[in-house]
Amino acid sequence: MNIFKVKINFEEQGHEPIELPIAEGESVLDVCLENGIELQHNCGGVCGCSTCHVYVNRGMDNIQEIADKEEDFIDRAVNPRINSRLGCQCVIIDGDIEVTLPDQSQFLGH
Repeated sequence: MNIFKVKINFEEQGHEPIELPIAEGESVLDVCLENGIELQHNCGGVCGCSTCHVYVNRGMDNIQEIADKEEDFIDRAVNPRINSRLGCQCVIIDGDIEVTLPDQSQFLGH
């Protein structure tokens, strides 16, 4: 199993960027949850909502290609961009990745 790096930036104030190991076949959402980083995932990480929305700054070629279902959910995300993906679908296939997590304080109950 290959181990790569994921750099996580935060839009939310008071959070410094962090670099963590990520294994081949692991998702950005998995790494966040394993390391106590709050990334909403109302559907449980099965590509059934848009709450784990992230921006991929670098390494788009190092994750699985986007599927039609994921594109449909990204269209419903808050402030989608051309580099938007769902954290549950950002599964590493080869190499490092850098993402930015949108401000999570916008979600109710935060």
